[in-house]
Amino acid sequence: MTVDIAITVMVLAIIVSIVASTMFTGASPVPTSKSVRGTMLAALNEAGGPISGPIYDLGSGWGGLARVLAERYPDCPVRGIEISMLPWLCSVVRLRWGGPENLRFLLKDINKIDVSGAALVVCYLPGPAMEKLRPKLEAELPPGALVLSNTFALRGWQAIETRTAPDMYRSQVYLYRVGNL
Repeated sequence: MTVDIAITVMVLAIIVSIVASTMFTGASPVPTSKSVRGTMLAALNEAGGPISGPIYDLGSGWGGLARVLAERYPDCPVRGIEISMLPWLCSVVRLRWGGPENLRFLLKDINKIDVSGAALVVCYLPGPAMEKLRPKLEAELPPGALVLSNTFALRGWQAIETRTAPDMYRSQVYLYRVGNL
């Protein structure tokens, strides 16, 4: 009986953790599908040019996209930033079992980190979260830095590349270059 209660309490704590961070940020930790990841990487390869410098996955969720980026760009430090405890913890545990040396996951609010040295910022955040993030990106990112967004456009920015992923939602992928806004 005590094991059942412990499992129930643990499951409820996990649910509350995810719901609380979703309410706080307005973004739930949803993984980027394999087909959308492929579309994002293709946009970077064809329109983004070479990446040399730090890469930030803002709202890295379960860490899948950050891991792919770290493998694709082994000479660049990749930082997955997540505020929801459970997805962050899963990302860290998976990384400890084996992962790219250039990848780290940080349990932080994306609006409270400094991205001023970033070569690439990646995000999969809903419209209100993107609107809140936009002034930060405009103030901190250097000219030439890239912003790659899954599904949600940055209002007022002009994408250098827009692609449609071959998934069931026909997800849009937007690539921006700071200075081409």
